[in-house]
Amino acid sequence: MNSIILNAATRLLVSLLLLFSVYMLLRGHNLPGGGFIGGLIGATGFVLYAIAQGAEATRAALRYEPQNIAMIGLGVALGAGVWAVFFDDAFFTGQWLFIGATEDDKGLPISSVLVFDIGVYLVVFGSILTLVLALEEEV
Repeated sequence: MNSIILNAATRLLVSLLLLFSVYMLLRGHNLPGGGFIGGLIGATGFVLYAIAQGAEATRAALRYEPQNIAMIGLGVALGAGVWAVFFDDAFFTGQWLFIGATEDDKGLPISSVLVFDIGVYLVVFGSILTLVLALEEEV
């Protein structure tokens, strides 16, 4: 599509959608949101980019094939589940790491649940873009 308005608006909207998708990813542990909805919102930004610029430009903007992004996400999600086994807990039991902990302060809590959500984000992001770009190239 050769719309100047759509091309200009897409540049702004893609960055806003990606920023909002990361916000939804990080807020999802305690509030509504998480990896799935964050991945959908992030993929929506690149779907809009594909409509405005085409599939080839979208693949160039991604820098990685969407299938590879989905596979990396699957490995990250699986790694988050296996991590609990190293601490003699059941598979996918949440593990916490407190960065910068002192006697007075717990520090910054990082959980394996967040790592799992990041993996889900990447799986959803990559799989949606794989489907959409395949359909875009057919048309």
